[in-house]
Amino acid sequence: MLITRPRGTEDILPENISGWYLLEATARELSYLYGYREIRTPIFEHTEIFNRGVGDTTDIVEKEMYTFKDRGGRELTLRPEGTASVVRAFLEHRMDAQGLPVKLFYLGPMFRYGRPQAGRLRQFHQFGVEAFGSMDPGLDAEVIALAMNFYRALGLEDLELHLNSVGCPECRAKYREELKGYLEPYLKELCNTCQGRFERNPLRIFDCKSSVCQEIVAKAPTVVLSLCEDCSDHFKRVQGYLETLGIDFILDEHLVRGLDYYTKTAFEIMVKGIGAQSSIGGGGRYDGLVENLGGKSVPGIGFGLGLERVLLTLQAQGKDLPQINKIEVMVVTVGADLNKEAVRLLANLRAAGFKADKDYLERSLKAQMKYANRCKARIALILGEEEFKRGKVLVRDLETGSQEEVPLEEVVDFCRQKKESGW
Repeated sequence: MLITRPRGTEDILPENISGWYLLEATARELSYLYGYREIRTPIFEHTEIFNRGVGDTTDIVEKEMYTFKDRGGRELTLRPEGTASVVRAFLEHRMDAQGLPVKLFYLGPMFRYGRPQAGRLRQFHQFGVEAFGSMDPGLDAEVIALAMNFYRALGLEDLELHLNSVGCPECRAKYREELKGYLEPYLKELCNTCQGRFERNPLRIFDCKSSVCQEIVAKAPTVVLSLCEDCSDHFKRVQGYLETLGIDFILDEHLVRGLDYYTKTAFEIMVKGIGAQSSIGGGGRYDGLVENLGGKSVPGIGFGLGLERVLLTLQAQGKDLPQINKIEVMVVTVGADLNKEAVRLLANLRAAGFKADKDYLERSLKAQMKYANRCKARIALILGEEEFKRGKVLVRDLETGSQEEVPLEEVVDFCRQKKESGW
């Protein structure tokens, strides 16, 4: 019986890898421009990091984590998101000693047990940034601008930035009681999960996918109305900075994000036409998370952008992705006696920076040329016995069909000149 990949995972095949290279290169280039440095954390962490960091009332912790015990009996979890791991690394390595702010970015796989659907896999990949050490609303705007510019650099269109403030612990405590007062008459109508959230964290009810729960909270009072003076001022200044940067936004008072660590700024980026789940990324401020994981009070803000969602959106919008792994030059032999010469020529081509290959199945000339076309090679260098005796190679342009003989010792330079002139 054929063994297939686990449900909710995908193989990234060679013909699709170019899109991933583009996303990763764009993320790195932009992050460096904004002063962020790359960090790579373990794929699994102690489970406590996510229980304390993400929040035990979130869907992630309640339903979606891949948790297991190792042979030493330690409880570990495949990381379901990136921020908690980066905060742990920030604390463990005392990165604040380098001076604040500390600005980091990451690329890598995350794991959540959910119902697989287009762009929503159980193993998925994120580009994320985290900035520690500043309460300045200008930094909030910078993080949002970086996310928006990442999408724009890829050519995405119809982006919508949804913006909200979820307040600080003080004003959110006041709002929590106000929200509970509104929800109490509807308590029996809420789904079982949201009935449990009512006491523990009623804000999570805004994230529920149940149409009944959504209808109930649609008319609920929003946290913006309960913001303290400091949070209200911070939110207004974030909006002012975004206006200065020319970034349009939609005030979305029901936006709370799905993680418990968010404070003040919360944002989500959406795009139309990619199915029921229109969000392609988001983030926000988490001023209490570092302290919650055992550190000093250090504010932070960041985002996590799902790369599968980005690729799906690029495809839906008809954007062409570059093919960067195509063979440029194929070495073709007529007769087994020239294989050593073919290997030598192939090595010289690669040393000169060409993406080059040859046939290793001793196929006929016709079959080798079909292989060259299938690899989308631009030039075929044909080593034939008669040409080789004269010290020549037959160079065929596979796009135009033209061909000419070139001295063997000059063929690499000839190919270089052809490439520099656009083939």
